Amino acid sequence: MKALFLTLFTAFTLALSAQDKPEGLFINSKAPDFNVKDQSGKTVSLKDLRKKGPVVIVFYRGNWCPYCNRELKAFQDSLQLLTERNIQLVAITPEAAEGVQETVKKTGATFPILYDADMKLAKAYGVAYQVDARTISRMKAGDIDLLKTNNQKEVAWLPVPAVYIVNRDGSITYRYFNENFRYRPSVAEVLAEVK
Repeated sequence: MKALFLTLFTAFTLALSAQDKPEGLFINSKAPDFNVKDQSGKTVSLKDLRKKGPVVIVFYRGNWCPYCNRELKAFQDSLQLLTERNIQLVAITPEAAEGVQETVKKTGATFPILYDADMKLAKAYGVAYQVDARTISRMKAGDIDLLKTNNQKEVAWLPVPAVYIVNRDGSITYRYFNENFRYRPSVAEVLAEVK
């Protein structure tokens, strides 16, 4: 009886933790639309971007993340290759205005960077996860107050680094989703996937 109870308890616990894990949106899913202001105060709409061509959406953690900065800098350095093919690029972050401006300084980004207030976009795209207390403490020890940086109240959230390509019809044609924040797709890989 105890073995059965233990087995059921373990299965229930694993099921609960699996439900909390983000999975991201999958290929052929409809991309949730958005109307959000960028770092210049200009409203950016996915619907309007799609009219111009395919859209590459990059979710990144913050200016404090060297892997994010490297990824965004690579996209900025290759921006002409994207614009020549009518590819629209937008980055989405949970960090508030000061952090976004710091990202612009560090990467030279001229493409739209959107502040994802309350993680609405990250949740809609299935990339949001709650940061555990141990990680928050470690980050604070390194001078990163995640709640303050992201203008979040009691619970700290971050996006799993992800890249989506959305076609003119609003369908996702490519996804990169990796919980290991150290890995990102190259610009060449993303360009090869644009149809």
